[in-house]
Amino acid sequence: MATILRKSESITDTGAVREFLNQKGLLYEFYENPNSLDALLSKKGLDDAEKSEVLSGLEYRFEDLKKNHGYKACDLVVLHDEVPGINDMLAKFDKLHIHTDEEVRYIIDGSGIFGFIIGGEKFEVHVGKGDFLSIPANTNHWFTLDEKLKIKAVRYFKDNSGWTPVYVDESKVLVNV
Repeated sequence: MATILRKSESITDTGAVREFLNQKGLLYEFYENPNSLDALLSKKGLDDAEKSEVLSGLEYRFEDLKKNHGYKACDLVVLHDEVPGINDMLAKFDKLHIHTDEEVRYIIDGSGIFGFIIGGEKFEVHVGKGDFLSIPANTNHWFTLDEKLKIKAVRYFKDNSGWTPVYVDESKVLVNV
């Protein structure tokens, strides 16, 4: 379950997390993973066949998201401390940036941290297993893994071409420090 860290408070109640994020223009949901995926998700890394098996096990969710939100494609990202070039990968996204397309993540294992500056306020969303987060296009954010250095996340896309990060100068968008 997600936790919000703001300058003056932490928000841990699922309903309050959803409400806070919705007020910021972000869509948040919490979904249980099917038990049938537990054995695969407990593995540190997954090969391509195992990733396909996981995505097949979550096809019902993708069908629902396609129908309700218009997503056209999905993939599975598996990051952990033994992935070659992990630090270089994370360096692309740990600085404030936007995307010209919506960024959607369904965390199916592990955890990470999304940071945001919205309306001049800087806050973090600590995500974990079951958290679904949709970030609208042109929303100032960053992402990094937490100290556990492991995450499995399904990415959903409407348009892959809008997914390149466009970096933003934090001093130009931050008001409440």
